[in-house]
Amino acid sequence: MNAKHLRSLAIILFICMLAGLLAWAGSDGGGMHEVMERQVPVIVVCAVLAFAIQWLAFVPAFIFQTEHFYDLVGSITYLSVLAIAAYLGEGEGIRSTIIMTLIAIWALRLGSFLFVRISKDGADSRFEQIKPNFLRFLTAWTLQGLWVFVTISCALAALTANQAVPLGLTGILGILLWVSGFCIECVADHQKRVFRRENKGQGAFIRTGLWAYSRHPNYLGEILLWIGIAVLALPALSGWQYATLISPVFVILLLTKVSGIPLLEASADKRWQGEPDYEHYKSSTPVLVPRLF
Repeated sequence: MNAKHLRSLAIILFICMLAGLLAWAGSDGGGMHEVMERQVPVIVVCAVLAFAIQWLAFVPAFIFQTEHFYDLVGSITYLSVLAIAAYLGEGEGIRSTIIMTLIAIWALRLGSFLFVRISKDGADSRFEQIKPNFLRFLTAWTLQGLWVFVTISCALAALTANQAVPLGLTGILGILLWVSGFCIECVADHQKRVFRRENKGQGAFIRTGLWAYSRHPNYLGEILLWIGIAVLALPALSGWQYATLISPVFVILLLTKVSGIPLLEASADKRWQGEPDYEHYKSSTPVLVPRLF
């Protein structure tokens, strides 16, 4: 086994350990479920399910060397984990209903959008180099399991919490943040889809609509809606469950430092760097948060 294989194995083990620690923290004050005559925290069951779905989906994906259903499986995982948390958890009332509804709407919308996009594009460039490598491709699927579980962790902690807390002003604020983020993301995605259809083959970059105020408004919307979920879940948390508020922080770091904006910015620079219009757009338009003045 060479160094690259060992690195992939180390990453997979680290991911599982990280998810395990977060599941342990989220289980503080949460509901339990009997598994093989043992009481297991519901949030731990959710974490295991999130990774199990990825690993099961990885098998046909590797055999047929395809990433076509990668994003779709991610959305299915969100919905499956939500369903299990709702069925086994202790969370009741309007807060739990709203949390489940908002995340389900987001997962269905984004999953279908990404699936349609890759069906039209035919391939996802992120996977070109890693599909033939068993461990690297498995790492990608394992990372999706971590993405799902960490992103949804504070929602799961609220859904499985033993205490019931009125919605209150904090809950309303969370809903407003989610609605704002969801609308921004939907509008930005629609504008880009229309732009690509109208400018197909011209090699142009979008700089109209919301994209005139932010170079990545869809990611701004994504960040806002997950902050909204965290704010909505906050009053139902207690003890170590507060550690699950890493959820929106994880989303921000992932999109701004790892796989979102850095990759797209590098790709755009490779295509248009040096062109006056692109350089002006890049220097005058914020990367994420629009200027207020």
